[in-house]
Amino acid sequence: MHKFSTAGEFFLSPSEHLEQTIAEPLEFTGVGLHNGAPVTMRLLPAPAGSGIVFRRTDLDNFEIPAIGRNVAKVSYATSLMRQGVLISTTEHLLSALIGMGVDNVIVELDNLELPILDGSALPYVDAILNRGIRTQRRRREYMRVLKPVEVREGNKFIGVYPGSGYRIQYTIDFPAPIGQQKTCVDLAAETYGTLIAGARTFGYKADEKRLRDMGLIRGASPENAIVLGPKGPENGPLRFKDEYVRHKVLDLIGDLALAGRRIEGLVVAERAGHAMHTALVSRLLKDRSAWELARVPVAAQSAEEAENLHPVAVTHPAFQGA
Repeated sequence: MHKFSTAGEFFLSPSEHLEQTIAEPLEFTGVGLHNGAPVTMRLLPAPAGSGIVFRRTDLDNFEIPAIGRNVAKVSYATSLMRQGVLISTTEHLLSALIGMGVDNVIVELDNLELPILDGSALPYVDAILNRGIRTQRRRREYMRVLKPVEVREGNKFIGVYPGSGYRIQYTIDFPAPIGQQKTCVDLAAETYGTLIAGARTFGYKADEKRLRDMGLIRGASPENAIVLGPKGPENGPLRFKDEYVRHKVLDLIGDLALAGRRIEGLVVAERAGHAMHTALVSRLLKDRSAWELARVPVAAQSAEEAENLHPVAVTHPAFQGA
């Protein structure tokens, strides 16, 4: 059982909000969740202002920046593509980097899919905390949301609204034994390491054959995913009572990292997924009037001010006085 890490002491610099990179190279080995192929991945410190860049060492070090215009097909995982070169299942690593306040890093890997590890972002968080984070001499730029941007598809919905910090409200509604779950988090409160990073990916045992026949989840196992039977997890116990919705928040943070900067605002998602997450990124980037670049986050708003922006999003106790 993992001891859950706290990212607080390495999170944002409260006074200067400078960019950060990892202090030392990190290496991870494993298999891809969907292709099942072995892969070695190294994270390298990167200069200020360079962002997160993937590098395929098996293809002459071809580079793909982790930005919205490089988003490829999105269904069961988020992939990037540039000039026909693919990087797959990026969301867990990107989530960990954003959650830990790492702005600049080079990600080297010798195959197309990132390693699934234990199905969460916790191995990345633990490794980063163990080796440390280095502050850089460049002020971080935030994407400050100025007006609502929304994406709807039937009963699925995701939107981003003006607000202080980086707040997320997520609601899921899956077949039994999951049902409906809802959670609210504020990344500005330095809670990623304890509340989100350890939440694992999950799937239904009844869907296994169909997905494998589609060429998916060939690397999935009880060691890297919650396997759900009719009565609940077959490889429990859960790390959190609401681990399923927390993992969706983890995925969302990783997908929204493709905006290229940390968001300052409130994100509300209901029954969304990777495709809608990245559709929101695309719509946000295209509407330049919806956001501005800001160097220092605004002071926290009162609950009354936030409620005027998006009433449903401040009714949960997690947002009161946050």
